[in-house]
Amino acid sequence: QVQLVESGGGSVQAGGSLRLSCATSGYTVSTTCVAWFRQPPGPPGQEREGLAALGRNIGDIYYGDSVKGRFTISQNAAKNTVYLVMNSLKPEDTALYSCAAGPRGGGYCDTAKWRYDYWGQGTQVTVSS
Repeated sequence: QVQLVESGGGSVQAGGSLRLSCATSGYTVSTTCVAWFRQPPGPPGQEREGLAALGRNIGDIYYGDSVKGRFTISQNAAKNTVYLVMNSLKPEDTALYSCAAGPRGGGYCDTAKWRYDYWGQGTQVTVSS
């Protein structure tokens, strides 16, 4: 059974940094792609925003436009863990951050939600001004 557990969230002032971790239960073909998403506070049903994705087998990386240059995704394959380092945080980065895993399926790993079958519970990030 695939399990994803996020950690590293918390409260930080604007301009600060955080490193989020996504610990996976192991590597399989069905979890080749790992991505980070976030859902800001607000009414239920808001769309999750895709932030970054990584292909665990060949290390290809994709970033959403809103986080390019500020966020960095990486992995420690030996620990089956994917990280998201977030720098220059802004109040609008406040959200519930979740990681997700899914198969590559012959394409490249991006943040299309349909690609991801497994989701973690999320870790809250709050950025104050």
